[in-house]
Amino acid sequence: MASNFRRSAALAAAVALGLGLSCGAQAELRKFDMTIEEFDFEVAPGLTTKVWAYDGQVPGPLIHVREGDDVEVTVQNNTTMSHTIHFHGTYQTGTWQMDGVPDVSQRAIEPGDSFTYRFVADKPGSLWYHCHVNTAEHIDLRGMWGPMIVDPKKPTRLEKQVTRDAILMFAGWDSSVAQDYGKNGVPNRVLDYFSINGKSHPGNQPIRVKEGDVLRLRLYAPNSPVAFHLHGHDALVTHKDGLPLANPYPVDVLAMQSGERYDLIVHMNNPGIWMAHDHIEEHTTSAGKEGGGQMLVVEYEGVEHPEWYMWKDHEYDPDFYMSESLKKPYGKHDNPSFRGIDPEG
Repeated sequence: MASNFRRSAALAAAVALGLGLSCGAQAELRKFDMTIEEFDFEVAPGLTTKVWAYDGQVPGPLIHVREGDDVEVTVQNNTTMSHTIHFHGTYQTGTWQMDGVPDVSQRAIEPGDSFTYRFVADKPGSLWYHCHVNTAEHIDLRGMWGPMIVDPKKPTRLEKQVTRDAILMFAGWDSSVAQDYGKNGVPNRVLDYFSINGKSHPGNQPIRVKEGDVLRLRLYAPNSPVAFHLHGHDALVTHKDGLPLANPYPVDVLAMQSGERYDLIVHMNNPGIWMAHDHIEEHTTSAGKEGGGQMLVVEYEGVEHPEWYMWKDHEYDPDFYMSESLKKPYGKHDNPSFRGIDPEG
């Protein structure tokens, strides 16, 4: 389907939805190549699981584009099973064949084959992508998900205040089928390990901020509920599933269901070292052991780290929450911290 037709369709839909696209805006063509690999992935000490990894990593690479851009993603399936990509939240206006649902909008991508998705980024915000084959395994247990950020052409007043972004993708894992491709544990499975951006605490990273920062937390729940709580601060809920809320509201604990995304904006005005965690208590464990799972720390610069602080002298990765990647030019951004282990070396 012609690019200008897709843009026209997206424009008409956006106007109907009141999204305020400008006819004079210049769209760009963003072309990406992506592979799907069979890798091993360490979630936590005691759990290394087999994954189908987009570009060999969990989460998959950050896709960052602008509202109205033409997006082209060519996916090569290097695994032994079939897969797709569903760009969750994208309207696919006039391009329903690109929706990534096997036997509905496309044939699944068979082992050794490739498929090219072409669509307009017609919905802004914190979107994501995932496989739509046997989702109870491919999403829930094999790490087939990644973030897609579509910058709006007309950001809100609150968005313009943001000085730092962080992407947090919460997930649960079932160790009983970790080594068995083709099994999902349903109907009696138990998720017994939990992670943020693929790693259980304390194997993840802190978020470092400065006093006066305006921090946007882009929260994702790919496969299980979350009750997110940041100590020492209230947060303002500004976006739901990508779109801005007409009436943002303050929150202390934010409940999320599987597939949901919320954007929180936090004014960093209380210097210290603060815990943030899922308030579903079993989600802060690893195989029942406390102090793991979906926990992280927010550190203010300039606050001294006590000798007993668990992350004192911790090797710091400033891009673990994709904060640095989001500052780069639009594109697809891989992250070595998310790279799995190639079983063939």
